[in-house]
Amino acid sequence: MASKGDKFVYFLVGGFVGASVALLLAPKTGEQAREFLGNKYKAGTDGLTEKFREGREFVTDKSLAMTDQVNERINQGKDLLQQHKEQASAAIAAGKEAYARERTALDNVGDGKKSKKKSVS
Repeated sequence: MASKGDKFVYFLVGGFVGASVALLLAPKTGEQAREFLGNKYKAGTDGLTEKFREGREFVTDKSLAMTDQVNERINQGKDLLQQHKEQASAAIAAGKEAYARERTALDNVGDGKKSKKKSVS
């Protein structure tokens, strides 16, 4: 069984061996690796910036389209409400007119009965 100290030594040796193998097998120098990573970072940020711009344009376009649709629906609702108001006003006016006609007809019939009663007496 290895003691804690031995395990730590094995860990350090493994780390050094791994780092040495990585340096020996690395396809690029440190400068090339930094340049490669910098280019990838720049390409990534440029790509994200472009996607963000496209997303913002998409949201703007959709919100304008929805605003137009909402305004159109509001105008349709206003037109429909105006039609119903006009129909209701016309129906009320017709009802008042019919009531007045019937009232006049009933008054005329009532007046005729009153004058017959007076003449019979």
